Amino acid sequence: MTENEIAKIVVDVAFQLHSKLGPGLLESVYEELFIYKLRERGLKVEEQIELPVIFENKKFKSTFRIDILVENEIIVELKSVEQLLPIHKKQLLTYLRLADKRLGLLINFGSALIRGGIKRIVNGLSE
Repeated sequence: MTENEIAKIVVDVAFQLHSKLGPGLLESVYEELFIYKLRERGLKVEEQIELPVIFENKKFKSTFRIDILVENEIIVELKSVEQLLPIHKKQLLTYLRLADKRLGLLINFGSALIRGGIKRIVNGLSE
């Protein structure tokens, strides 16, 4: 399955969850249900993955945490905020670069309409 095919399933799950639950729940609730629904669709999903900080070929104790990695291809960062900020996109792009992944989805379940709360972030993948 390609990144784009996986992304299509991920976005569909986000739409279904948001239409059933609406905005306003904690991010942790959306994350748990989102992972459940992705696995139900047969996708391999890893959660809360530590991403080490490597600087000048030295690994440091500080780490980042990837919310969700789908099929070892797509990083999904979930939010439940009133609106996404530019820093959220930069954060995901940094994760993509550090993890050497090409596609990320930033999904904000806090949006009144989920359509406006999904952002596709690419790292060297053609749109």
